[in-house]
Amino acid sequence: MFRYYRGKRSRNIYEPRDGAAYRISRSRIELFMQCPRCFYLDRRLGVDRPPGFPFALNSAVDALLKKEFDLLRQNGEAHPLMKKYGVGAIPARHEKLDEWRDNFKGVQYLYEPTNLIITGAIDDLWQNLSGEYIVVDYKSTSKNEEIIALDKDWQDAYKRQMEIYQWLVRRNGLTVSNTGYFVYCNGRTDMEKFDGKLEFDITLIPYEGSDDWVERIIQEIHKCLNSEVIPEAGADCDFCRYRRAVSSLQRIEGRGQRDDDSS
Repeated sequence: MFRYYRGKRSRNIYEPRDGAAYRISRSRIELFMQCPRCFYLDRRLGVDRPPGFPFALNSAVDALLKKEFDLLRQNGEAHPLMKKYGVGAIPARHEKLDEWRDNFKGVQYLYEPTNLIITGAIDDLWQNLSGEYIVVDYKSTSKNEEIIALDKDWQDAYKRQMEIYQWLVRRNGLTVSNTGYFVYCNGRTDMEKFDGKLEFDITLIPYEGSDDWVERIIQEIHKCLNSEVIPEAGADCDFCRYRRAVSSLQRIEGRGQRDDDSS
C-alpha cells in the first residue's frame, strides 16, 4: 500500500505483515471512536490531523497539582479536597506511579489477542480504606459557571478516558475502584485584577466507570488496522467535512477550468 510519509514518520505506521507488537495510545483509541477514517489515515497511511495548539496553562496546572498531592503522599495524608467531599482515601504510593504518569511511557498492557500494546498516562492514583486504587484525572478550564458534573456531550470523551485508565491499571494487577474522580479546576475571571496570578475554584467530581467496552473497541481497532479499505468517516467529524468540501470545490474548479480551455 502507498505510504504518504517515509523514513522516521513511517515507524509509527501500522504494517499488517509486521509481527512486532504495536502501540496504541489512549488518545488514538478516542480518535478511532470519533472518526475511524481519520484514525486509519493516521495509523495506516501516515496522514495525521493538523496538530492543535498546546495547552500550556493546563499542563502547568497539572504539574502543580501533582506536586501538591505528592507532598501529602510522602506522609500518607489526605488532601483537604478529599476531606471536603468526604472521600475516604489518601494519595497512593506505588513504585510505578512516576512511570505511569510519564507521557512517553504511561500504563501499558499488551492485549495479546490483537498484539496491540495499549498505553495511557494517568494523572494520579489514590487508595481508599478498602485498599482499592482510585484513578484520578485532573482537568482545568475557565467557565462562568460552577462545574459540578460531567453533563456536556463533549465530556463523554473524559468518561471514556477514565474507563480506559481503569482498564489499564486493572490489567497491571491492581484492584481498582469503579469510582474515579476528576479534580476540576475552574479559572476565575471575576477578580478585580490579574495581579500576576490566576485563582481557581476546584471541585471534585466522582464518576462511576465501566470498562466493559474497552476490549471490544480494541478488537475493532485491530480489524480496522488490518483492512485494506479506508473506513467511513465519523458522523460528526469536522476534519472529514472539511476534506470533502475542499475536494468538491476542487472538482468544480477543475471542470470550470476545462470548460474555459475548450472555449
